[in-house]
Amino acid sequence: MAAMLIGRAFKSARNSNLAVRVRSLCTTSAARQPDSDTQPSESSSSFTFEKENEKPILVKAPNTRRNNESDSVTMPTSFMTGSIVGKRFYKKVTTREADDGNGWTVMLDYRTLKTPSKRPLKLRSLALAKAIAAEWEYQLTEGIRPFTMPLMRLACTALERVPLTRSKIIEHLSRKLHQDLVFFRAPEDNDLTTDVHEIQVERIDPLLEWVESEFGVKPNLYSSIFGGKQDDKLVKAVEDLLKKTNDGELASIDALQASAHSIVIALGIFCGKLQIDDAIKLIRLEEDLQVDKWGLVEGGHDIDIADLKVQISSATVFLALSREN
Repeated sequence: MAAMLIGRAFKSARNSNLAVRVRSLCTTSAARQPDSDTQPSESSSSFTFEKENEKPILVKAPNTRRNNESDSVTMPTSFMTGSIVGKRFYKKVTTREADDGNGWTVMLDYRTLKTPSKRPLKLRSLALAKAIAAEWEYQLTEGIRPFTMPLMRLACTALERVPLTRSKIIEHLSRKLHQDLVFFRAPEDNDLTTDVHEIQVERIDPLLEWVESEFGVKPNLYSSIFGGKQDDKLVKAVEDLLKKTNDGELASIDALQASAHSIVIALGIFCGKLQIDDAIKLIRLEEDLQVDKWGLVEGGHDIDIADLKVQISSATVFLALSREN
């Protein structure tokens, strides 16, 4: 269902006649001014989330609005962990420009959608706002299911987590470079791994050549499952690229790396080197080879594939829409 919602959300965003402009950040000479840090304005009506130790949800909206009445609807932070958080309490989902004219917001009836820390969900582009609105629009009456709303979760991450932990996220991603999936190479002289080695050379080597061309450093390959050591120059080049990203882009790269177990694949998508299908094939390279030999386990492999498609697709769509103004 989440995959269907992503498709509909992306279609809705495209119908807004907003083309996604991919900036050329992926060059060593790329430079961009950091986004201005603006404080979101407070709305008279709001949709907020509360901490777990506070009382549960109010699922029914007031019938009428009073001048001195609070129009907030409180939700637990279980929204961010995937639990069903209550019945759908709204009828209409719309988007509008933020009160300060800087960004776009999503409205549930007359309520402004808010993040878990009660900040208005102010988005960089109308296209992204429409995509998140589509996720809310397709929620069922019997329950709001956060696991079908990956764009909403990424937006909350970009607005709340990334600004506070940007340096730690970049440091974490840089460390992962030493254990990257694409740098592992199966032994060529072992009968059990010869076929794996051959397909790695065929599929992954073009990506490694791109890394050397893009960052000016040839990556080191290793056969240990514990990873290896990459050149400090390569690590520094990757760090410099990550520092030029905006919060939405960094949240997307972080999500892609977590799903792919590869910062190189994440940067390949970020820089336009890889499309979604290409990335998924690289991520599942060895496992798909085993499936071809021994067969697919229903309820196992198929679910893993579907989940991976949702995670990679949603992060890629969010990345593209985070670049549109």
